[in-house]
Amino acid sequence: MRYRSIFHLACEVFKREGIRAVLIGGFAVNYYKVTRQSADVDFLITEEDFKKILPLFEEQGYKIDYAQEVFARLKSDNFYLMDLDFMFVDRDTLDKIVKAAKVVAIAEQKFIVPSLEHLIALKLHSLKYNPALRENKDLSDIVELIRINKMQVKTKEFKELCLKFGTKELYDKILQKI
Repeated sequence: MRYRSIFHLACEVFKREGIRAVLIGGFAVNYYKVTRQSADVDFLITEEDFKKILPLFEEQGYKIDYAQEVFARLKSDNFYLMDLDFMFVDRDTLDKIVKAAKVVAIAEQKFIVPSLEHLIALKLHSLKYNPALRENKDLSDIVELIRINKMQVKTKEFKELCLKFGTKELYDKILQKI
């Protein structure tokens, strides 16, 4: 079956298997009023749930392009289907993020995006463990998310968020750029 967009396909696959996946990456950043182009669609999911839905995406022409312990990328030759990135977390982490999440409509389909704090925590985590690869995109996303959403960064809570999921150096960089 041909889907109008990746959002229609993803929504159908998630519904069919009863999977909860959180939309992260560029589309989540866009939800919080930061305009950013994205060449793929990113989801947060458990590895167990990913294994359940992988065959359904493969039936639609997707193939694993890259995989590691906490991440998998799917690519399709179909021009109308964007690449898919899946970041794996444990069930407790996913439940916590889903509990605070927001509902967003994209292409007339409903998805959930993490709270602003959880989105920033995910970006801090990526920066902490992949600084060379992620700094340009994720640090600028964090700074813009803070600016546009008028977050207070000099609070104890924000500093603790940065130290828990990032580093003192990242916190200092954020303060310098705000």
